[in-house]
Amino acid sequence: MKIAFFETNEVFDGRYEEDKKVLEKSFGDSEISYFTEKLNKENVALAASAEIVSIFNGCLVDKEVIEKLPNLKFINTSTTGFEHIDIDYCRTKGIQVSNVPAYGSIPVAEFTFALLLNLSRKISEANSQLRQSDDFVISQLKGFDLAGKTLGVIGTGKIGKNVIKIAKGFAMNVIAYDLFPDFNFAKENSFEYKSLDEVIVGSDVITVHAPYTKENHHLIGKESISKMKRGVYLLNTARGALIDTEALVWGLKDGIIAGAGLDVLEDERELKEEVKILSSKEAESFKDYKTLLEDHVLINMPNVIVTPHIAFYSTEAEAEIIRVTIENIKGFIAGAPINLVK
Repeated sequence: MKIAFFETNEVFDGRYEEDKKVLEKSFGDSEISYFTEKLNKENVALAASAEIVSIFNGCLVDKEVIEKLPNLKFINTSTTGFEHIDIDYCRTKGIQVSNVPAYGSIPVAEFTFALLLNLSRKISEANSQLRQSDDFVISQLKGFDLAGKTLGVIGTGKIGKNVIKIAKGFAMNVIAYDLFPDFNFAKENSFEYKSLDEVIVGSDVITVHAPYTKENHHLIGKESISKMKRGVYLLNTARGALIDTEALVWGLKDGIIAGAGLDVLEDERELKEEVKILSSKEAESFKDYKTLLEDHVLINMPNVIVTPHIAFYSTEAEAEIIRVTIENIKGFIAGAPINLVK
């Protein structure tokens, strides 16, 4: 088999030689190529003869790319999400696709609460105040308790379930929405499933953990936000396009949303590409990078915390990504593929 790995700098994170040995041992006589580039229509020739490609979330495997890979039989994406792959077109070509479905279930849930605690107790503001002025005046740093507040969880897959368990540890009330409710889990963890509208209307804090599909694009828009409790907090560690950015900015400016914690942005891919272009120029500095980020209205709002899609990024999750990536590819080669995207 000819296997091409892309975005190796992201997947292997500085352990390239170590992980390269593991990969080569795992795939026997296979011919393996490694590329730091993100697979796209401009560089697809790098994988022209590949039967298997393994990618990360910066790659864009659309119809145009797939058409230029005549030998392609299998795609592994070392991510949970797979919206960067044209799954429907892969099916027409008989190309199987696997993902890494559960590596982020613990770190993303924990990170969700890191964002919430940062917002609820104004940790970033307090730290900045001390760093910038040695000011111990606390009048602008009053927070609020999580205990007794209602957390609305949109999406109760592995991550959503872990978020609910953590919320119970903080003595929060929980209501949830999911297309496929797990009523046994709800009974075991003392929460109720409700309609999406009921969750949006009844929550003090709303956290999004649904997978992104074409059908739920802008799942939360202006109409939804207009129904929320005034002073609600909104968290998104799932996918940026689940929330309409324009509507989110409106909700924040209007005061409906008191604060937001975002590990993902709707235009994240484009933003990263712009950063790459700037950082590739020798004359550009970190200041230029920061200016680019500040161009985004959300990043410049004082009541919004934005992080660069790092909720999944832990030592343990990284090891799981490598392990499952290897298992996915070995499974396909053996004729017993696992973690296939449905």
